[in-house]
Amino acid sequence: MLEIDYLVAGYGGVPVLNGVSVKLSAGEFVGLLGANNAGKTTLINSLSGLVPPMSGRIRFEGQDITNLSPRQRVELGIVQVPEGRMVFPEMSVRENLLLGGINARAQPHRPRQMERVLELFPRLQERLAQHAGTLSGGEQQMLAIGRGLMAEARLLMMDEPSLGLSPLFVQYIFEIIDKLHANGLSILLVEQNLMLTLRHAQRCYVLERGHIAVEGTADVVRDDPRTRSAYLGL
Repeated sequence: MLEIDYLVAGYGGVPVLNGVSVKLSAGEFVGLLGANNAGKTTLINSLSGLVPPMSGRIRFEGQDITNLSPRQRVELGIVQVPEGRMVFPEMSVRENLLLGGINARAQPHRPRQMERVLELFPRLQERLAQHAGTLSGGEQQMLAIGRGLMAEARLLMMDEPSLGLSPLFVQYIFEIIDKLHANGLSILLVEQNLMLTLRHAQRCYVLERGHIAVEGTADVVRDDPRTRSAYLGL
C-alpha cells in the first residue's frame, strides 16, 4: 500500500532523514519507533506532504505521490493525527469533526462517519457542543482520531498518541487503535514508547539519527541489541 524508497528530507537544506525506506501493506499495523530527534515526525510529515523530500520516492498503491500536495494526499485517504492533538480550540467538538470530513471524497459520507465516530467515542457524543479547547487531553486525543476518521482515512498515521496522557487513557486509546486495525484500517503509528508499540504493532521500524536501525516483527525488534543502542545510546 505504502512504499518509501531512500527518502531524504529535512529543514533548511539540512537532512534529518538520510535514505529511509519503509513499506506497509494494506490492512497492516506498523510501528515507527525511535528516541527523541530520531526523525519520526519528519518522516510522517513527509508522508503527509508537509515536508518536501530532497530526494527519494513515495508511492501509495502504486501511484507516485512524492510531489502531491497535502490536500491531494488526504483525498487519497492518507490522513495524519498530529502530535499534540492540534484540535481547533475555539470550535465545538462537532465542528472539529465536520472539518475532518471536508475533502470532496469524504463529504458525502459525513453523516455515516459521524455516527461511527460517536459510537467509537461515546464521550464525544456528550460534548458535541463543547469547545474543543475545554476538553481533557484524553478527550482531545479521541477528537483528533475521530477527526482523522471523518476524512475517510484509508491509511491512518498517528504521531505520539500516548503523549501526555494518563496510563488509563493510553490503554483506552490503544484499545481503540486495535479495534480500528481489526476492522481493516491500515495504521502507521509513530511512538517513542517502545514496549507499548511492540505489544500492538505487527511490524516495527526503529529510526536512529535519520536511518533505519532495525526492522522486523515485535520479537525481532525487541531482541535486537541495536534497538537498545537506538534508545539508550549503549
